[in-house]
Amino acid sequence: MSHTNHAKDLVRMANQIAVHFATYPHEEAVTETATHIRKFWDPRMRAGLFAHVQSGGEADLHEVARGAVGVLQAR
Repeated sequence: MSHTNHAKDLVRMANQIAVHFATYPHEEAVTETATHIRKFWDPRMRAGLFAHVQSGGEADLHEVARGAVGVLQAR
């Protein structure tokens, strides 16, 4: 699998999680999305998502997923 396809898959999955929680109040949705990614994603998956964001891919993420990435990176 190419790096680009892997990044697209990670973004798709992060966005799916974010959409699931998007009906919650915004801060709670961000927290729950970050918690899910922290608990259930392999560290390599998180690192791949962070790398994608750092290389300018932030716009690909749902706003809740973007917030969750910020929370996770701040830890």
